[in-house]
Parts: sequence; structure tokens; C-alpha cells
Amino acid sequence: METRTIRTDDGDGHLEVHSFRPVASPALPATGGPDGSLDGHPDDAGQPGVVVIHGTLVTDALYRPFAMKIARLLGRPVHTYNRRGRGGSAGQREDYSAATEISDLAAVMRATGSADVVAHSYGGFVALQAARTEPIRRLVTYDAAVSLSGSLERRWRPELEHSMAAGQLDHAWAHLVQGLETAGPVSKLPLGALRMLSILSARTRLGAEMRQLLPTAVAEMRAVLKADAELADFAGVTTPTLMLSGGWSPAYFAETGRQLAAAVPAIDFALVPGQLHEGPLRPGHRLALTTARFLANDVGLRLQRIRAARHPLGSRFRIGQ
Repeated sequence: METRTIRTDDGDGHLEVHSFRPVASPALPATGGPDGSLDGHPDDAGQPGVVVIHGTLVTDALYRPFAMKIARLLGRPVHTYNRRGRGGSAGQREDYSAATEISDLAAVMRATGSADVVAHSYGGFVALQAARTEPIRRLVTYDAAVSLSGSLERRWRPELEHSMAAGQLDHAWAHLVQGLETAGPVSKLPLGALRMLSILSARTRLGAEMRQLLPTAVAEMRAVLKADAELADFAGVTTPTLMLSGGWSPAYFAETGRQLAAAVPAIDFALVPGQLHEGPLRPGHRLALTTARFLANDVGLRLQRIRAARHPLGSRFRIGQ
């Protein structure tokens, strides 16, 4: 793993970037592109990198095994970075917004020579916003947190911000988890039980880290709601995009993916059975393989998409069928 720091385009910030380079031949066979070129071949000169964007309440450290799998499968470099407010990156500015994240992603892509993007949860929100204006070659999202026509408004709990202001971090964490429902069955617990769980988890390294990142979650949720959009706002997206959602993820992620896939020709949607919201952070190879095949423009995957194009509501194929 290589670590470096790059400057942000606003001139007074910086981002911590971690790079993973393949050490062996890719597990995916080279696939001929429309111009006769080979996608995913390790000997191709100037193969573009892939940038992975992490979600909220975490750092990029949790995504490194996922990034290494993609690098090995593609035979291409994969880069993760800590978004603002965590790790070795600059803090969130007072004027933080989706535009901040889009600019930061563009800076990372330039600095790493990357053309493709893989993004999870809030990172998926950033990537889809960026795809409206930035030249991304191919994009894969997992449980992208996009608000369409106010769809995520009811997920926002004002009590979260009030608890943060009062320094009641356990209350804040409970409201966040219950509102977003991203912790699986745990999200269904009463607030009192969630507060107790927060107290217990704070004794672990990951739990303590999540508590420290709660202020960034407030700013990021605000950014999602402020960027609330209509389907027509994504009509200009031409980047080939695969939106994935876990079969055990909150249903609203899949609904967003289906709506966008039905409305935007460049976007496809797939449900991944047996996967929770934190799928990219879990052991296993299914998500990495699906991601790599799409980024490599795998012929078999293209045929599968064509056969499944008859599926209604943008559900153009299902992983595992």
C-alpha cells in the first residue's frame, strides 16, 4: 500500500490517499473492447486507476481489503481516500456541501490517473452527483444514498442534531441508526437499547471512531437533503453506471436504484442477494467480482444485461440468476 497526501482544489485543504497495485495477473480474462483494445490486461500501457469512495461514519481503512480484491481482479491500481473530517485528511469546512465532495473526487482522480469510480452509501451519493458533471468512464455504486423527490427527508431525525449540540453522542448515534436503518436488525431496536449499544460499542476501536465521526455524519446528511433531486436531473448522465443494492439492505436503496435505472439509459440496477448494507466491508468476493466485471466491460455480463432488459422498473438483471 502506498500513502500520499494531495492538495484539494480549494487551495487550503488536503486528502490522504492510499493506493493498491496488483502484484499478479488479473483473475478476469482480458476482454476485447469496441475499438479492439483489451480491458483489464495488466500489460496494457496507461491503464486507468479506480477510485473507491467510502461511506459515512467510517474511514477508508475498512475498504482496503475490498480495494485490493478489485485491483487483483482487474490488474489495475485501485485508490481509496479519506474524505474530509477523518484520517489524515483536512476537516470539513463550514461551507461543506456536495460540491466540496465532487471537487475532491475530481482532484483524487487527476492525481491518481483514475477514470473509474466505485462508491458505497454516502460515497454513492457523491459519485452520482459527480457523474452529472465530471468525466467518469464507468461507475459502480452500492446502496447509494440519493434523495429523489424528498425520499430521504423522513430518514432525517432533528433529534440527531439536537443531541449532538448537547454533547449526547449516544442519543445522536441511536437516532442516526434508527433513522437510516443501515445496521440491519439492530436498527429496529428501541432508542433506549440503541443508546446502551452505543455505550458498549464505544469501548471498541471502531465504535469509538464512529462516535468521533458523528459531526461529519450530520453535515453529510444535510448535504444529501440539500441536493434532493428529481429523476430528470440525472437525465444527462452518460457514464455507464451499475447501481447495486444488498438483498438485506434497507429497501429504499433498491427503490432509488430501480427508479434511476428505469429513467436513465446509462444506468442499470441489480439486487445482490444475501448482502447487508455494509457488504463492501464484509469478507467474500461476490461484490468485488461483480464490480470488476462491470468495470472491465465483461462480455458475459453485457450479454446477461441484454437478456434481462425485459425486466420491469429498471431491474435489468439480478446477481446470481
